[in-house]
Amino acid sequence: MEKKLPTRQENFSEWYNQLVLRAELADYAPVRGCMVVRPYGWALWENIQKALDDRFKATGHVNAAFPLLIPQSFMTKEKEHVEGFSPELAVVTHGGGEKLEEPLVVRPTSETIIGTMYAKWIQSYRDLPVLINQWANVVRWEMRTKLFLRTLEFYWQEGHTAHATEQEALEETERMLQVYADFARTEGAVPVIPGRKSESEKFAGAVNTYSIEAMMGDTKALQSGTSHFLGQNFAKAFDIKFLDEGNQLQYCWTTSWGVSTRFIGAIIMTHGDDQGLVLPPRLAPIQVVIVPIYRKNEEKSAVMEAVSAVQAQLKDLRVKVDEREGLTPGFKFNDWELKGVPLRIEIGPKDVQNGTVALSRRDIPGRDGKSFLPMAGLDSAVPALLQTIQDNLLAKATAFRDSHIFEVTDYESFKQVVAEQGWAYAWWSDDRENEARIKEETKATLRIYASDPNLGEGVCFYSGRKTNQKAYFARSY
Repeated sequence: MEKKLPTRQENFSEWYNQLVLRAELADYAPVRGCMVVRPYGWALWENIQKALDDRFKATGHVNAAFPLLIPQSFMTKEKEHVEGFSPELAVVTHGGGEKLEEPLVVRPTSETIIGTMYAKWIQSYRDLPVLINQWANVVRWEMRTKLFLRTLEFYWQEGHTAHATEQEALEETERMLQVYADFARTEGAVPVIPGRKSESEKFAGAVNTYSIEAMMGDTKALQSGTSHFLGQNFAKAFDIKFLDEGNQLQYCWTTSWGVSTRFIGAIIMTHGDDQGLVLPPRLAPIQVVIVPIYRKNEEKSAVMEAVSAVQAQLKDLRVKVDEREGLTPGFKFNDWELKGVPLRIEIGPKDVQNGTVALSRRDIPGRDGKSFLPMAGLDSAVPALLQTIQDNLLAKATAFRDSHIFEVTDYESFKQVVAEQGWAYAWWSDDRENEARIKEETKATLRIYASDPNLGEGVCFYSGRKTNQKAYFARSY
């Protein structure tokens, strides 16, 4: 038997590392900094993909695929972009046994290659808007890695759009930010806060970057999705022009936005407990596990017949019957708890006699999460219970988040909050030098500006200057 997981309070980081491995979500690859996503982890990612892809298509976006390899010269066309990504680039210098005339960059993000193609495809205002998304893998040469949260290679989607006007591009940027926020809350039960990044934290080459920020179980922040207003920066760098209705040549306005496998880390650290994963039913690879319980062979037939009948009732859900031989029910219970399956159904001889099943909710450990229901009617009762679990996970995570955000008015209080209590929320006068100083002294970064347009005016907690902006600060992953 493996040792128990370390508790989250003892060592949150090691709890996370061991849980990813033991729950068979991912493993370390032979290449330093890379990961192998195992079938259980990939099934979770597939459910994330579907939930997002449905939302993208509902807002008029279509999928395409662009090359993994990008000419190095493309990366130098937008000044801020190349400066931001240069330390993270993987470069191919040889191919087919020969040195390449021009080195190729392994895709860290696709603004440059997609911008090149948009310049070819877009000629007139009638070609706009272009609303394309790509599901892909990318490579960024990270020195400090952590499974799902920060790896050298990871998987994501990246949307890239081109528009005729600034207003349309701004609306797209905001629309996709809200799509991400709705996805995180509705599907992941992760209560994110959307907002704008500071100048020093924005995407390299963007005019403005917006993100959804989530609070993890150790109160650190996790950037869980980003939406970038690129203005005309990339359009000018890659010559993306169109003839407007007045037959005048104009530069397009562009956006990009993405969510990655990092969101799996967000789910783990938002909902997990000392027993293992706690997965939201809407995304869980297995929503219901049925564990047959019998001691004698003569009991098996009746129990398995009941199991089949229950399974048939739940055909519209993702159901697993645990028929593994040679393992005790207790071992199976612990195994599925570790893997975070939202609902466990136990069926034994007494349940068959009584026409009932025993149910155990993963979100409420122990006896409080256990109930008994008639076998008849499970096709409606179980989906309703899964929705209750989904709602409860969001409510618990929201209550935890709100109880660990503290409004501060001075730097001493700020330091105590970000070191010991959670996130600091404060009036802030936009100052890059002060922001860098705070980061160096406290390890806390400005996560996002508050998006409330009716804040009024206050006094910056650090500089003492009057300001009409408030911001969230936290230590982060």
